[in-house]
Amino acid sequence: MTERAGLTIKDVLPLLPLKGTVIMPHQVAPLGVGRPKSLRALEAALGADRMIVLAAQKQDDLEDPTPSEIYSLGTVCRVLQVGKQPDGVLQVIVEGVVRADVLGVEKTDPYFEARIAPRPDAVEKTPEMEALMRGVSSQFERFVRFSRSVAPEQYEAVTQADEPGKLADLITQHMAVKLEERQQLLTLAPKERVELLSQILTRELNILDLERKIQSRVRKSMEKSQREYFLKEQMKAIQQELGESDERQSEVAEYKKKIEAANLPDHVKEKALEELNRLEKMPPMVAEAVVVRTYLDWLLSVPWSVRTEDRLDIVEARRILDEDHYGLEKAKDRVVEYLAVRKLAPSSKGPILCFIGPPGTGKTSLGRSIAKALGRKFVRASLGGVRDEAEIRGHRRTYVGALPGRIVQGLKTASSKNPVFMLDEIDKLGVDWRGDPSSALLEALDPEQNHSFSDHYLEIPLDLSEVMFICTGNILDTIPSALRDRLEVIRFPGYIEEEKLKIAAQFLIPKQRKENGLTTEQVAITGEALRTVAREYTREAGVRNLEREIATVFRKVATEIATEKAKAVKVTAAQLHRFLGPPRYRFGLAEKSDEVGIATGLIYSEMGGDVISVEATLMHGEGKLSLTGQLGDVLKESGQAAVSYVRSRSRRLGVDEDWYQKYDVHIHIPAGAVPKDGPSAGITLATALASAVTGQPVRKDVAMTGEITLRGKVLPIGAVKEKVLAAHRAGVKTVLVPKDNEKDLEEIPEHVRRKMRFVLVEHMDQVLAEALLPTRTPASQGLILPPPGVEPAPRPPQPQPSQHMLS
Repeated sequence: MTERAGLTIKDVLPLLPLKGTVIMPHQVAPLGVGRPKSLRALEAALGADRMIVLAAQKQDDLEDPTPSEIYSLGTVCRVLQVGKQPDGVLQVIVEGVVRADVLGVEKTDPYFEARIAPRPDAVEKTPEMEALMRGVSSQFERFVRFSRSVAPEQYEAVTQADEPGKLADLITQHMAVKLEERQQLLTLAPKERVELLSQILTRELNILDLERKIQSRVRKSMEKSQREYFLKEQMKAIQQELGESDERQSEVAEYKKKIEAANLPDHVKEKALEELNRLEKMPPMVAEAVVVRTYLDWLLSVPWSVRTEDRLDIVEARRILDEDHYGLEKAKDRVVEYLAVRKLAPSSKGPILCFIGPPGTGKTSLGRSIAKALGRKFVRASLGGVRDEAEIRGHRRTYVGALPGRIVQGLKTASSKNPVFMLDEIDKLGVDWRGDPSSALLEALDPEQNHSFSDHYLEIPLDLSEVMFICTGNILDTIPSALRDRLEVIRFPGYIEEEKLKIAAQFLIPKQRKENGLTTEQVAITGEALRTVAREYTREAGVRNLEREIATVFRKVATEIATEKAKAVKVTAAQLHRFLGPPRYRFGLAEKSDEVGIATGLIYSEMGGDVISVEATLMHGEGKLSLTGQLGDVLKESGQAAVSYVRSRSRRLGVDEDWYQKYDVHIHIPAGAVPKDGPSAGITLATALASAVTGQPVRKDVAMTGEITLRGKVLPIGAVKEKVLAAHRAGVKTVLVPKDNEKDLEEIPEHVRRKMRFVLVEHMDQVLAEALLPTRTPASQGLILPPPGVEPAPRPPQPQPSQHMLS
């Protein structure tokens, strides 16, 4: 037997294995005892001196451990209190007395009975130990302050402990440490125990400090939302007391009512209700709620099933088109054809038209007239300068401020699923790192695909098959080939003078008279004055500048009438100088006289057809070639081909074959500030150079267009109609056209063909025979002549050019 703290401890005591815990000396702790062996061991202790040995078992999952599965160091405890729970488990309160080594288990049945040897702590208080105790006490004080889980009387007991072993044992019972660490604290000597406890306290304090910081952050973030929540709940309660409805519920009910009334397709309705359910479950002030509301508004604003009835009266539609626009027969015929097909096949798909032509020729305004003739809504989207693919398809909803693309926005504006949709300036789409908008248009402008157009914002297939798309542009070359393949191109060639005069008389003058507040009695403009404005104050394929000049005249007339300088004004050709200033352009031939080294060519640009002068001159030198006038690579190569052709024909042209070794050639195409390119000026370059070499003047009333080869063949070119109309505007009477372009002459208005002479050429020799006058100027200016004593080679018979006179 051993005496300890006034208690007599026997050498053999009942042993009770513990699951997942270690009882320290000086610790008072509750235990639940339910295993049969443990119950019998407890009964044996209660029947004797209430002393029992508690030792932890090494594995918690063992219900009946063997002696080897129990730690050999435990704690002798005194049973203080026993209580029975309804489930049969005994609730026991024990107090640790002293550590004890289990020397051996003498009995295992009906309970464990072990021979023990108490291991009291050695009492030693060195200065080092005192320092360790003070440090641990200070750490425990901080632990108590942070954790708030230690009762005051328990903290007081710790502060009064004067032995290092007792101090460590009292603190250990408050530490949430693993079984292995508790068993280690039970095993170690007082000094090592205090040192290990100091490490554990340091770790726990760091964890508590982190928990405190995290809780502080969470509390700050929650305070605001909780405050808003409580305030809103209070407002809700007040509204209910006042009889007012809940704002969120009324909003959801209103959306449901709109969804039911919108006659949405099934898949769209399903998506709308799904988003509405999300909105209903969200707190009111969540940012995502605003996104869902905006999305629902867009879903409900798109005309999924709203359409207008087409006006299928073909005669009336043609009357409306003729009433609004003069000419443009091809475009009008195409609309009438669409109406006829629509009348016979109501389910036919909408066409994808593309109007290509110079500015001011009525492309956009004709689109409005088409919508008016069909009885449809009209919507226009300008694509000029658009570089972002999302402008067409929309942004995904994950982006802040996301919106649908231009097509969906246009349908919302039209409030109809079958409007006339004009995509203006399609030739000016850009490409950069944000995507290629023209590629996004491929799906919308393909009749085989646009029944399920995908917009990134809506994320629901949209049917565009009933939309009549009309694209406009100035040139076709900049439109990507894949997109161009989907378009039905209708060209607007520009107006001739007579058409401009009729358009001005029927449309422009009445419009400007009304806009300037004038009446027919107050102002009149003579036909001759109108013709002079078109000839000498404008030079364009369309009528935009003509309208601008008429507006200028009418404003000045309005000023005179408003200041009472006149009551009525009749504008004549002689008075135009007073209203518009001096003439800006010289009407008539491109050149005033037949000159050497100057030929008249025909070109085409995004502004329409035009007339240019090509100049060639020779200077003493070493055979260098200069090409100026801001020329592109293709045009420069045409100039080099023209020089090679003339050099190869030197003898037949009656000039010295070595002339190019003695002279430099300079070819210039005014105006120098305007970029130029293309092969169609090839025969003009060759004619100007041949004239400069031979000294033969070029006829001033002849204009030409065509590509040249090294062998002198003339190849076909494009935009014949536009070029011929430009020659007509300039007063040219004879036009040289490649033989292969004969078919294109049929497109030229008949009254223009009657006034002009067309010469179809296949070879450059035919061009020179038609364009050069036979007389030569004195010695190139007599510079190029055959060497003395050498007769020029006889010129071979020239093929007769075919003259195309249409009347």
